[in-house]
Amino acid sequence: MKEIVAIIRPEKLEEVKNALEEAGCHGMTVTEVRGRGRQLGVTESYRGRDYRIDLLPKTKIEIVVNDEEVDRVIETIVKNAQTGDIGDGKIFISRVEDVVRIRTGESGKKAV
Repeated sequence: MKEIVAIIRPEKLEEVKNALEEAGCHGMTVTEVRGRGRQLGVTESYRGRDYRIDLLPKTKIEIVVNDEEVDRVIETIVKNAQTGDIGDGKIFISRVEDVVRIRTGESGKKAV
């Protein structure tokens, strides 16, 4: 099993979420976060003064899937979150040792 953590633009959440559901991926955790990557934030002007916004709003999606679903889920996220501009986000993939469904006590692939 793998955990997929995607950091995307907030305005792309609905598009990504709907595409994941169509692809058969229903379980996910979504968190509003702030961060920055290579773009190092943005500089804006207000009443003639420049100021820098270091941490930009982002959306974090966490999904745990079986190994055979990883490529499909990643392709779906990239296809639907990509704008081609700096700040589109990143996807991190980590190994998950085990999963336990609290309601039934099931573990492993059955619990995902």
